[in-house]
Amino acid sequence: MPILIVTNSTSDWPSQVENVMVVDARAYLTDPKYNELRNVKAFNLCRSYRYQSTGYYVSLLAEARGHRPHPSVATIQDLKTNATLPLVSDELDELIQACLAPIKSDKFTLSVYFGRNMARRYDRLSLHLFNQFQLPMLRASFLLEKNGWQLRRVSALSSNEVPRSHWPFAVYAATEHFAKRRGGIRKRVRTRFDLAILHSPDDPEPPSDPKALRKFIKAAGSLGIEAELITRDDYGRLAEYDALFIRDTTYVNRYTYRFSRRGAAEGLVVIDDPQSIVRCTNKVYLAELLTRYKIAVPRTVVVHRDNVASIAHEIGFPCVLKKPDSSFSKGVVKIEDEADLIGRLEEFFVESDFLIVQQFLPTTFDWRIGILDRQPLYACQYFMAPNHWQIIRPDQTGHGRYGKSKTLPVELAPRRAVQAALKAANLIGDGLYGVDVKQSNGSFYVIEVNDNPNLEAGYEDAILKDDLYRRIMGVFLKRIEQRKAGYA
Repeated sequence: MPILIVTNSTSDWPSQVENVMVVDARAYLTDPKYNELRNVKAFNLCRSYRYQSTGYYVSLLAEARGHRPHPSVATIQDLKTNATLPLVSDELDELIQACLAPIKSDKFTLSVYFGRNMARRYDRLSLHLFNQFQLPMLRASFLLEKNGWQLRRVSALSSNEVPRSHWPFAVYAATEHFAKRRGGIRKRVRTRFDLAILHSPDDPEPPSDPKALRKFIKAAGSLGIEAELITRDDYGRLAEYDALFIRDTTYVNRYTYRFSRRGAAEGLVVIDDPQSIVRCTNKVYLAELLTRYKIAVPRTVVVHRDNVASIAHEIGFPCVLKKPDSSFSKGVVKIEDEADLIGRLEEFFVESDFLIVQQFLPTTFDWRIGILDRQPLYACQYFMAPNHWQIIRPDQTGHGRYGKSKTLPVELAPRRAVQAALKAANLIGDGLYGVDVKQSNGSFYVIEVNDNPNLEAGYEDAILKDDLYRRIMGVFLKRIEQRKAGYA
């Protein structure tokens, strides 16, 4: 992807950066050759972003040309009213308090150059500010109040506002930022599009193992898409890509959702999309949705403090109590009697005002039907962990933590299980889902729809092999092409 630094005058950027073109703003706006460029990332470092100024038009026309301005017009407008300041995440607030705690003054100003500060102790905070506010160079002002340090103002730094003594570091930070995109390695094959795969290298139970991630990258390459693994620290680079594939456990209140929201706002093709994350990660929502559309589920009660007494009559014992945002069998417990229920409810109500209680259906395995783009993709049997009633035994490590699994061709899975899964997933959206279905006494019951299903080498791909990865990447390719053509 070509990278441009756009300034009011080329002399405002004092040094050449490898593979980066410094462009005069007026030339960028008026010379037809820049209008004809495709897949450009434009770093707007003009002296002013005032409405209808040259700097404003650089970002505005960059968007019209299909270029990717940094900052965008939306970011420019938000900064004028400090509209983004109330949206500071809990994670960033905690970082602010930790980083600024040693400061003796009640005021502090931080200059951030492409996610870096000259003092290394502020690097982490600088990266988070860069990611949050999407400004190439910025100045953040903090004020110490009774409840701790507060971020009071964020403003863009234009190139002419950088102190002379800071320029060597600013150029270094920019060079490092641009080099990170390709790791200093020249592409051997020209690709049409760029895909970011968000993963967490430290996650002990990731949705895709390293081998599967490599297969995704290879499958993408075969379709003309360059796929790159990114982590939570790469939030500020999302605008460089055409699509985002989240292979990291999703939660509404964590960075995965912020990545999804940001990617969608930037016009990327996103799987898992924000709507799917919101819908699938809350079991209360799923219970209401599936019941409304008359999809078979185990007997279910949405529990709050006023209807606890009805559980014994409506569900009976044993039953299953679930936190709304439980995953990997955590926050899901089997309840044997009323005394056990009361104790667990008090524990679970601390985190959520609403919970789920479901009829216990003992089975030796659960069906997992993979759905992609409103079509069945794969079918697995996940067997219960040894001497346990779930497919994962949360209190166990190593051997015996997981049950066995068996993958079948979709056409050999029970037709009613596939139909139920497809109907449930289609209520959520058109992304990638894993629908859990129980088969009990000849009937099929949807347990939940997962927006971030496991796709691991040797398991879910046991039947389709490499074609599983190609099919998923093929959906990305189709949607990117449609979006570029203006159909989505």
